[in-house]
Amino acid sequence: MREAMDPWIFVIASYVIGIGATLAMVAWSLLAMRRAEKRRDSARSAGRGAGANS
Repeated sequence: MREAMDPWIFVIASYVIGIGATLAMVAWSLLAMRRAEKRRDSARSAGRGAGANS
């Protein structure tokens, strides 16, 4: 009797890893974008108090 390896386990695992990594990258970029927008807004508000022409 011969037992063959089931390739679907590896296919499903690769999809899980790929989708998980994609979701992690999306979350990381959203957090980075929010931090950058917060820094931009704080720089704009600090610049207006100093008399900048923005």
